[in-house]
Amino acid sequence: MKTLYEVVKRPLITEKSTLQKDQHNQLTFEVDRKANKLEIKKAVEDLFKVKVINVRVINMEGKQKRMGRFLGKKRDWKKAVVRLRTGDRIEFFEGA
Repeated sequence: MKTLYEVVKRPLITEKSTLQKDQHNQLTFEVDRKANKLEIKKAVEDLFKVKVINVRVINMEGKQKRMGRFLGKKRDWKKAVVRLRTGDRIEFFEGA
């Protein structure tokens, strides 16, 4: 069984995620690659004491990078977009 902190790794703060937070009350997190929607929903609700309406997940493929003549690849990861109930806020994101 994964702990809550293993499921939700870190918040993603970008221009797009900031607009989603302001306009649609959606937050974006990097999550464990093996986590499903139910685990993500439970982890966010328990960690931040909010009510989650829905969860969307996206498998992000790592970009190819080049170091001189050698090709490499960044790791693959999973992103989750979590929609909160109207009126719910997470204070961590308010300063961003």
